[in-house]
Amino acid sequence: MKHNKIIYIILIILLCSFIITAIKNIKYSAEKKDGIENFPDSYKPYLEELQKKHPNWKFTALYTNLDWNYVIDNENEFGKNLVPISYSDNWKNTNPGEYNVEVDDGWVDCSRKAVEYAMDPRNFLNETRIFQFEALSYDEDTNNIQGIEKILYGTEFYNCIVQYLNNSGNTITMSSKYSDLILDAARTSKVSSYHLASRIKQEVGPFLTHSSISGTVQGFEGLYNFYNIGATSSAEPMGAIKNGLQYAKDGKGASQQTKDKYFIPWDTKQKAITGGAIFIGSSYINAGQDTVYLQKFHVVNNNDGSLFWHQYMTNVLAPYSESKSIYNGYANNGMLDNSINFIIPVYNNMPETPVQNPNILQSDFTGDNTKVYADVTTTLNIRTGPSTSYDILTSVDRNTIMTRIQKGKQSGELWDKVQLPNGMIGYAFQSYLKQAPETQIESIKLSIDNPNIKKGEIKKLNVEILPEEAKNHEIEYTSSNNKVVTVDTEGNILGLKSGNATITAKSKENNVSSSIDITVYTPVTDMEINAESLMLQVRR
Repeated sequence: MKHNKIIYIILIILLCSFIITAIKNIKYSAEKKDGIENFPDSYKPYLEELQKKHPNWKFTALYTNLDWNYVIDNENEFGKNLVPISYSDNWKNTNPGEYNVEVDDGWVDCSRKAVEYAMDPRNFLNETRIFQFEALSYDEDTNNIQGIEKILYGTEFYNCIVQYLNNSGNTITMSSKYSDLILDAARTSKVSSYHLASRIKQEVGPFLTHSSISGTVQGFEGLYNFYNIGATSSAEPMGAIKNGLQYAKDGKGASQQTKDKYFIPWDTKQKAITGGAIFIGSSYINAGQDTVYLQKFHVVNNNDGSLFWHQYMTNVLAPYSESKSIYNGYANNGMLDNSINFIIPVYNNMPETPVQNPNILQSDFTGDNTKVYADVTTTLNIRTGPSTSYDILTSVDRNTIMTRIQKGKQSGELWDKVQLPNGMIGYAFQSYLKQAPETQIESIKLSIDNPNIKKGEIKKLNVEILPEEAKNHEIEYTSSNNKVVTVDTEGNILGLKSGNATITAKSKENNVSSSIDITVYTPVTDMEINAESLMLQVRR
């Protein structure tokens, strides 16, 4: 009996092990659907706003068929996603024994909230950050030297002839610029040249002296790695850089076929830029990870079908940062109106609203659910966070009614979290918001006993506001020609000189308005008869 019980326990253990293995090896099949209409409702208002501004942009929904919490659980493993150690604790993993442990020099594990924020695509559906979802295949019609140089502007790569040290320590000067090498690499690898230029800026920064591309690191002289391929994290001083240079040297034990494919060793800058581009293209872009976001977050099937391991960078905000460089390249080269395709992931059971930036503290807000309107002269910027340092999400016209869902109580400038009529959620400066009355003005009727007034005459407009409960709400009066007619805050109009003008009364709380035309005339005050030219007709 005891023997049977042991066999039973072993069978249960084996069955559980089989089930766990099966779950781990489930192959989720992603599906792409083109067009805004195929996105979930929580995505649509942001994409529709972008479509208005850029009619040639195209949007593809990438349905991953992955559960949101399952994705976050797998991405929230120690060492998989990092932030600089200088970041606030809101961004960091604060678990005992893991808090501020440098996974790489100056980089520590991030918090679950940071992973959720960085992985929620809805946080980045604005004109700048959406470029982390740009399809990264090479396009002959849009890729050119001028665009590459625009991306490189502000760095030492800009308009710069290529020089490098060979393995003998001699300086080699090429006839090509960095932009030439990048464009050639793009054509060879079939990867966007703008992506390659932005990736170089992201990985090695603005200076040619970066250790990954200096050619002077001891033990790795004359070797270069512009994309930090193979630069896995290490607590050893310069560990990640040395790992990357080891890959540049021998592919870290790769086969000769693989080394030939990637032009390894990368003992010239041209081989490093082109070979690395081929690596990125074949290992990521041509394998389904064809956006910056998908290269960071491995949520589509490729290679052996498993997920969450084939990730290019560890910086959790790398897609966020890189998208700005890509956007600047397009904007500075006048290419934002080009046809650009964006592939944007969708997960099952996502939060109802976009996950909040970890820097935005809930303690800085109180819950609210009141109607407010934009009390501004022209338009009001709605931002992705409660400060002018955050990206502009959109702009709304004066008097636009919106819902304040959280009221700010920060120190210093006060910002409120609002939801726009189309469903977009963002932040507005509190001083520019005014609470809308429960009863809104529905109509305004203007009349006057005689629309023809004399120069210098003052008349008061008759104003009827409906419904009756709103009759004391604020009205603004304007004249289409203040040289002919002026109007004060009480609706008194003054004729200044002969001519025509339109007086408009508009509600401050919404866009209800009414207008009336006024004519000013100058009356005759005197008459003279010139006797010399007087003619009389005699009747016969």
